[in-house]
Amino acid sequence: MSEKAFNLLDERWLPVRFADGSVEALGLLEVFRRSGEIGALAETAPPSLVAEYRLLLAITHRALVSALGSWKVKDRARWFKEGLPVEDICAYLETWRERFWLFHPEAPFMQVAALAVAEETRDKKKPWTQIDLASACGNNPVLFDHADDASPTAIRPARAICLLLGLLPFVVGGTIQVFKSSDNAGALMNSAAVIPVGKTLAQTLCLCLHPEPTGNGVEDLPAWERELLTVAQLRGAPVLAKGPNDRYTRQSRAVLLLRGFDGDVQWLRFGAGYALLGNDEDAPDPMTNFTAGKDKWMRVTFREGRAFWRDLPALVPNPAKNSRPAAVLSYAAALHEEISFDIVDQPVLVAGLASNKAKLERWRAEQITLPAVLLVDVDQAGYLREQVAFAEDLFYKKNGVRHLAVDMLAETLPDPRDKDTRNRARSILDGGPFAATYFAQAERALPKLMEDIGTDPEQAGALWRGNLRAAADNAWQQVLTGLGGSARALRADAKYWPRFQGLLNREVPKNNMTINEV
Repeated sequence: MSEKAFNLLDERWLPVRFADGSVEALGLLEVFRRSGEIGALAETAPPSLVAEYRLLLAITHRALVSALGSWKVKDRARWFKEGLPVEDICAYLETWRERFWLFHPEAPFMQVAALAVAEETRDKKKPWTQIDLASACGNNPVLFDHADDASPTAIRPARAICLLLGLLPFVVGGTIQVFKSSDNAGALMNSAAVIPVGKTLAQTLCLCLHPEPTGNGVEDLPAWERELLTVAQLRGAPVLAKGPNDRYTRQSRAVLLLRGFDGDVQWLRFGAGYALLGNDEDAPDPMTNFTAGKDKWMRVTFREGRAFWRDLPALVPNPAKNSRPAAVLSYAAALHEEISFDIVDQPVLVAGLASNKAKLERWRAEQITLPAVLLVDVDQAGYLREQVAFAEDLFYKKNGVRHLAVDMLAETLPDPRDKDTRNRARSILDGGPFAATYFAQAERALPKLMEDIGTDPEQAGALWRGNLRAAADNAWQQVLTGLGGSARALRADAKYWPRFQGLLNREVPKNNMTINEV
């Protein structure tokens, strides 16, 4: 069906949560008109959640450019307190209404109409699961998903657009065989994207809004303001992003949703997209944090068995330049400085997915609350970085807690001095709850550490170290319980308990309090 249908300005498709906890789907015009009432977006899939915020930011930015030309941090501070210039934003959306039809014969939203006539795609249909990062499709099965590529169950247009938005920034690179043999990844592939959030959607957009244009002659346009993509562009070389609006709406895969007679989506056309060029050093995404690797910058992502708070040092200022916080955090920090830190704490949404060799492994969304001052105060940020690093060192360094636990476990096995025995002991230990027990208990003291850094750093550090001692002791006791009461286990305990206690007495003396004693 080729007629226009489902305009995103009016149709109820974007899930939002209000202050009373109620959830409702709204069109874009109503989302902005009620942005002061809406607490947050209510999307449950982390990739789509991040992408929807990026869409709203691109709209907001372009609307303000169109209406105002430029603005200052003091303007963002005013909008933060009084609300966004909603009429300007709605006027912008009405100007571009024709480009916000999900189904359109010439310009479907965030899609490529040319797929309907291109030789490679005009006679080929793929199931809608091709754009769902959580669904089985082709040779990329997902656990517990038994979708059938030959006969997919149709989905509503509202779900289709949310899935499409989530795919474009998080799609992995690799073989594609349509228009080109392979294609680049999306802007946030293998990233844990960060978004400073406010009490309302309007405040969140003010916190994350990227700066006004610099006047360098390069216009940073979102997908709906650009010329329609051609097959030649899809076949062509990757193109450097012109700015955040381009990145936030880059069509990293070419998709054309096919509307059924009942209005639902069962099939689509798919191919290589408008590939993104640029390495992380030259063109970092505004929502991505980086740490220094051996020879290049490494994206901060989600890792198995590792809570994100352990990567907090990458989110705060670092004069040593061995990490790079996401640009959106600096936008939020500038706003906090302008309003004189009237807001003490800054919640940060961290969401995204991790992949390995083109296979998606996990996705996650969590929220961390940072004292706002940590985003700008280099000394306090450095102290936080040191304390988190100390927790890692106590556990992982040579002759640290984990090292001693591996040695003790190896002592209970045949040939304890053999290298393979120690490797086996390490695998057994890492496969159990040892690390999770230690870091979970350490995390309980983290809010108090961040709260007290600015007022009493000595007390904050003492409490932190006391809790690390308790966490290490608790994790060690779990290992002892697992060893049982055999003669080998008792001998291993007797041999390594003094060494373990010696380590704790050196690194985290008993005179430090724990979180339970405060």
